[in-house]
Parts: sequence; C-alpha cells; structure tokens
Amino acid sequence: MDHIGHSKYQEFTWAILRIITGLAFMTHGLPKLFGWLGGFGGAGEAAELMSRFGVAGVLETFGGLLIVLGLLTRPVAFILAGQMAVAYFWIHSGFSDIWWWANGGELAMLFSFIFLFFSAWGAGPFSLDARLAAKRG
Repeated sequence: MDHIGHSKYQEFTWAILRIITGLAFMTHGLPKLFGWLGGFGGAGEAAELMSRFGVAGVLETFGGLLIVLGLLTRPVAFILAGQMAVAYFWIHSGFSDIWWWANGGELAMLFSFIFLFFSAWGAGPFSLDARLAAKRG
C-alpha cells in the first residue's frame, strides 16, 4: 500500500477502466458514424452526419478513441460526461421517468459518471497525457 492507501494495482486498473470504457463507448459511435457493427439502429447504415445521432457518433467514436489513448482526457471526458447526461435526460427519461431501472438509461448514467471521474482524475500514468507531461518536465 502506498501513502494514500491504494494497492500497487491502482495504476493498472485505472488504465484498464479507461481503455475498456473508451472501447465500449466507441462501439456506440462506430455504427452511427460508419454503419459498422450492425449499423445505426441495426439497419446497417450510418446516421446522417448533421443529425443529433451523427454528432453523437462523432463524439462517441473519436471521443472514445481519445479516452482509450489517454489523450486530452480531462476536457474530452468532461464533454462526453455532458453528452451522456443529455442522452439520459433527453433520450431515456424524456423528462418523465427519471429512474434508470424504468427508462433503460443505466448505461448512459454509468458512462456519464465514469467520464466525470476521468475529467477530475485524468487519464492516469499509463496514457499519452502522462507521457506528454513527462516530456514537458
């Protein structure tokens, strides 16, 4: 244990959480943006780029990639947390049923809070952000 009570595996698990979260997030953007993985709505097609789902696809694909790499993590994670909060209230609750067990919004809620964690704590030591910070001194 180090001086703040964390195990020696803290940095490794921090990186794994970041990478898996980013990859999982990308699986929501790739169908919207490129029609991959079954496509948008399972139709095998991409969403129209200038639609709300097209914009979501851009954020989810490229934001997820930046999270995986640990590059610009704090600002990107903050934006993605906001996107997921909007998705929760706009798409899932419709401002009528706020509870995730009733509106199917648990994934949006979890993504939002995990991204809030990364916006506060950063990418961790196994990231491009850490590498760039070390180069700067």
